[in-house]
Amino acid sequence: MAGYQRKTALAPGRVLKMAETHLPAYIGLGRARGSAHGATYTGKEGTVVLSVHRHGPYTDVTAETDQLRTSRMDYEIQRFLQTLPYEYGDAEGPRPGDFGG
Repeated sequence: MAGYQRKTALAPGRVLKMAETHLPAYIGLGRARGSAHGATYTGKEGTVVLSVHRHGPYTDVTAETDQLRTSRMDYEIQRFLQTLPYEYGDAEGPRPGDFGG
C-alpha cells in the first residue's frame, strides 16, 4: 500500500470533481463510494481512497492505494495530484506533457 499527499488551493468539492473526471478516464477506476470529505475508486488497476480536508486557505489531499509505488495506478495518481494548483493563481489541470495536456 502506498500513500501520497498534496496541498492545494482548491476547495475539497473541486478536488473531488476533478478526481471524478480524471480517474475513470486515465486509470479506468470507478467511484465505489463517496462523501464530502473523500471518495473510494476501484477498478482493474486496484483501489485508491482519496481524502480531502480544508485547513485554512488550503485543502490537504491524501491518496492511499492498494498497490506498490511502482504500479501504473500509483504513477497516474501522482500525476493527478500534480494537476492540483498549489497556490491561488496557479494553473489548474494538466500542463503540457501531462495527461490530457
